[in-house]
Amino acid sequence: MKVIKHSAAGIVRRVMLVDDMGGDVVPVCRFLSHLADSGYSPNTLCAYAYDLRRLFYFCEEQHEAWTGFRASTAFEFLGYLRRIPSRGPAQRLGLVTTGTEGRCLSAATVARILAATSSFYEWAIAAELYLGSENPLQKRDDPALSKVVDRHRPFVGDASRQRPIRRVVRVRLPIRLPRPLSSDDIEALLMSMTSTRDLAIFLLMLDGGLRPGEVLCLRLADVSYGHRRVTIRKRDDHPRGARAKSRRERVVDLHEPRTLDAVNRYVLHERPCDADSDFVFLVGGTGARRFEPLSYQAVSRGFARRLDRLGIRSPEKTPHALRHTHATAMWESGMRELALQRRLGHASPESIGVYTRVSDEQVLTEYDAALRNRR
Repeated sequence: MKVIKHSAAGIVRRVMLVDDMGGDVVPVCRFLSHLADSGYSPNTLCAYAYDLRRLFYFCEEQHEAWTGFRASTAFEFLGYLRRIPSRGPAQRLGLVTTGTEGRCLSAATVARILAATSSFYEWAIAAELYLGSENPLQKRDDPALSKVVDRHRPFVGDASRQRPIRRVVRVRLPIRLPRPLSSDDIEALLMSMTSTRDLAIFLLMLDGGLRPGEVLCLRLADVSYGHRRVTIRKRDDHPRGARAKSRRERVVDLHEPRTLDAVNRYVLHERPCDADSDFVFLVGGTGARRFEPLSYQAVSRGFARRLDRLGIRSPEKTPHALRHTHATAMWESGMRELALQRRLGHASPESIGVYTRVSDEQVLTEYDAALRNRR
């Protein structure tokens, strides 16, 4: 099976899953068309297509149609996902599951495939393509989760009808901490910058907490030098596939003078002045891609090469780590959780909780007090 992407002007407009004979896998294609009509981003459509390809591979191996997938089959599907090898490179250091053919899919990838499968069957039931009475990846109330102190609760508290639920078939995910870059690494990176464009991109993530995709989607009109801020807008029209993850538009103030100064110097002196595109960050030089908006792959590869030259490269040091560095620094400097959530563009307060675990002042204070009492 193959995932086929149909693009127009470099932007993915339609995604399809075809079998080995070149024919459409009709239910998946209809589902992906429904997602496109619902406004899902091209990256999401592609992720669903690849995840559902795993489901149909499993059904082929079991010699069973996708309509025969039942709740009991879901347990076998989980085991299948945990055993198949991964072709991608490891993204983080640490423990990984290995099988007979090497490293297997990560727990996060398996959880995403299960979520995509659940959404697919929810749609199939509504579209009357699946004759089962309920989703085979069943969900149940989770009373234990309701007792977790740090869990995000609705505004009306216990009066809300929302109840925590979980899937019967699931995989436990490790709770990872963000890995901010050290001050020495940041200083080395700043000193190594030879391009104003790269410096501006670097500082927007470090001083503004922007995601790499949000930086690359910036247009000239989004930068307000007088108010010292940038506006992050939801866009899906970047021809190189960069996307802003959040659908919520927000304003990010940049009161560090060096950040907008670097952006201004790039736009005035280094950015191609005869470019038709209004994206801020463009490919320079004299190559065939000159004037095209910069891609995330170009930023990631350039960042990795710079770390290699400095001798400090490791799997967790990515462009996104600059955002983690900013968030951790703001939290340690006393910024409140709600304000930090709004600045970073997180939809849930739970997303901010990871930064509080990096440096918990209360834990440190009580630990020092306990040491003193021991003595």
